[in-house]
Amino acid sequence: MTVRSTVLFGSIASVVALVGGCSSASEKAAPAVRDAAASQEVPSWCGPKPIEFGLLDGNGGNSWRLVATATGMEETAKCPSVTGFRYADGQGNTLKAISDIKGMVAAGVDAMVVFPDAGKAVLPALTAAYQEGVVTVPYRVDPGGKAGVNYDEWIGDDFANDAHNWAAWIKKNVPKGGNILFLGGPAGSSQSTTEYEALSGDLGSDYTFIGQTPFQPTNWEPTLTQQLLTADIAKYPKIDVIVSDFGPTLVSALPLFTKSGRPIPALATSDGNSLSCFWEESQKTNPFDMITVTTGNDNVRLAIQHAVALATGGQPPTEKAFKGPVFEDSTDPSKPVQCRSDLPPDTYLSASMPGDQQAGLDG
Repeated sequence: MTVRSTVLFGSIASVVALVGGCSSASEKAAPAVRDAAASQEVPSWCGPKPIEFGLLDGNGGNSWRLVATATGMEETAKCPSVTGFRYADGQGNTLKAISDIKGMVAAGVDAMVVFPDAGKAVLPALTAAYQEGVVTVPYRVDPGGKAGVNYDEWIGDDFANDAHNWAAWIKKNVPKGGNILFLGGPAGSSQSTTEYEALSGDLGSDYTFIGQTPFQPTNWEPTLTQQLLTADIAKYPKIDVIVSDFGPTLVSALPLFTKSGRPIPALATSDGNSLSCFWEESQKTNPFDMITVTTGNDNVRLAIQHAVALATGGQPPTEKAFKGPVFEDSTDPSKPVQCRSDLPPDTYLSASMPGDQQAGLDG
């Protein structure tokens, strides 16, 4: 079992070391972050008991996870009681993700926050960690089970709220109904399923979901998204709206509409600098309307606050779900689309970590 680890001395160190006897050369090290948090006042969720902390991704191989991991390290650095930090990337392999959880327990962490991409498949490992006395907090993807039985808390994102915002925008900007193509995450993703249920409930019979339902699984990967959309364009002569819960994966696929001589459909999705800059460029040749919600990198902050509070004897937050607002709306001058062409494409301007700081992260 391999975990990546760095020691915290009141703040996050600037170097992350690979530890363990079976590191893969293809693994990406956890990103380094600045230790600006060291000078901040100790938050109420940080108690006095020293702990070792673990942050685990089921699939940490994209830019969103890079920013979320750095955000998590930054948040953890606010608590001087966290004396050690470990990170593990399941690399999209369920067996490795399970092994990572077990490895964190064996390494002696006192608390862990887990992005359980594989859902219920990792629930037994989460339950075992919880039963071993490790404060265990899955976040964002629902692994099933129950708080107080299988883990301490599940800190979700209010994905239904995102879908309600999308639905209201769709009804306003595509008011006569139409065909909706929903491109989601991995098969069985609780995020995408929740969004579909809220969307279909809000939109009603004037709108038809085409393609696989509740969503077409893209694994949030650009290459697979492009393959699926190629087939969709060939199969469906009329696509009025594309809904995607990870907008940046669409950037390489949307030009397929232009190549096919078709307009780019209205887009309801999450933000990303690459997508916003694509929208800006497309206004000259193939304009389309777009709404984005915050992509949710800061969901990890709330999960960490709960886990650290429970392990160190601090005060847990009252909120148990991250609720992000609408970030951009091309039809609303008060929420303009924001492109920073001076920053890398894989930057998320809705995140609390500034874009310029994100640009300094190493993959």
